[in-house]
Amino acid sequence: MKERLADLGYQLGWSTVKRMPEPVAVALGRRAADSAWRRRGPRVRQLERNLARVVPEADEAALRALSRAGMRSYLRYWTESFRLPVWSGERIGASLRLDDAHHLTDAVAEGRGVVLALPHLANWDLAGGWLVTELGIPFTTVAERLKPASLFDRFIAYRESLGMEVVAHDGGSAFGLLARRLRSGGVVALVADRDLSASGVPVTFFGEPARMPAGPALLAQQTGAALLPVALWYDETPVMRGRVMAPLPVPADGTRAERTAALTQALADHFAEAIAAHPQDWHMLQRLWTADLAPRTTARERAGERPPSGTDGGQPTVRDRP
Repeated sequence: MKERLADLGYQLGWSTVKRMPEPVAVALGRRAADSAWRRRGPRVRQLERNLARVVPEADEAALRALSRAGMRSYLRYWTESFRLPVWSGERIGASLRLDDAHHLTDAVAEGRGVVLALPHLANWDLAGGWLVTELGIPFTTVAERLKPASLFDRFIAYRESLGMEVVAHDGGSAFGLLARRLRSGGVVALVADRDLSASGVPVTFFGEPARMPAGPALLAQQTGAALLPVALWYDETPVMRGRVMAPLPVPADGTRAERTAALTQALADHFAEAIAAHPQDWHMLQRLWTADLAPRTTARERAGERPPSGTDGGQPTVRDRP
């Protein structure tokens, strides 16, 4: 029943919000954000715990104000996403200002594959639509399978309507397809600040242990693709901002595991810099740090259950945008 209700909610969002006058949709999203913030449910409390690591100097009042801004940013993401399918190419093209895009376009012009890796900042879907519409650069990404299947199909159709090639995460087959796209000079985009498996790469993130997906680092090593961190954020205007960072060099020495660890830590450091600059736009309402995950893992172990198998490999998953 919970799955069916979630599917119905997303269906209503895509069918209803896109038909509203834009000021009405924006106002509705802000009211929904403020309502969720005032209720201070588990997701909002987790957002505040996460933000407390990002802005450790914030007192309780400042943290509450930041989480309110965070919820408004999060609902801005959803309002835009529900309306994106009916935006014109001109509207999408005018909705993002991307600095240092030459790091991407230069690599594409050279025929080199590119891995774009980014945290859950602002609106990744809008950036993807802009990449296709404004720069004419197609790309591939991966989505984890969801239940019910109709909800998964809905997200696939939505992202494909924006010009993305979306691959279902089915273990090694998805990784192999991404590698083939990169070897042929293609672009792969992965949201990579949260590991959904029990086998992510250990990193230090805002001074605490966490795990992040190995996918971006492994793909860069195996294919020779450029690994480019990306930051997105909102400002006071309707135009989203973004920046493509310089390629991360693959370490020349060490084992594959050591190179993967070094690259993933470098990504984590770039993500931390981007998030610290725009904490209100980091849509992380889930547990991420090892200290928060440990009690849940311990409970599973006591019950004799295996931890969840599989990894998102750094792919954007709709579970991250509940």
